[in-house]
Amino acid sequence: MSDKVKFDIEFPIHSSPSFLYQYLSTPDGLSEWFADNVNSRGDIFTFIWNDTEEKAKRVSYRTYERIRYKWLEDEDANAYFEFKIQVDALTKDVSLIVTDFAYDDEIDESKMFWENQISELKHLIGA
Repeated sequence: MSDKVKFDIEFPIHSSPSFLYQYLSTPDGLSEWFADNVNSRGDIFTFIWNDTEEKAKRVSYRTYERIRYKWLEDEDANAYFEFKIQVDALTKDVSLIVTDFAYDDEIDESKMFWENQISELKHLIGA
């Protein structure tokens, strides 16, 4: 099996980095747009969709800037998903950059998943 391919998608978001970060880093925030329910114990986050449960470890973060998670069952040791908040120095425009990994034939599907999820997030926060 070949390794997964890294990809990034950038979404302009009309929100302050600190407000947006709450929705990317807390179980309450994540369960409002990313999964049906999210629980955490320390750095281990449990994401629940219908009857499916997946655990991810928060592997690194910088408050109000970025947060990276790694699915515990992912066999690709290098794969993770990350939310990065970028603020344009001149315009102060805020962008959310999502980094994820997928197999070649699943990249379009993965991008569509993120577009749907981020669209839900933007709707939620009025961005």
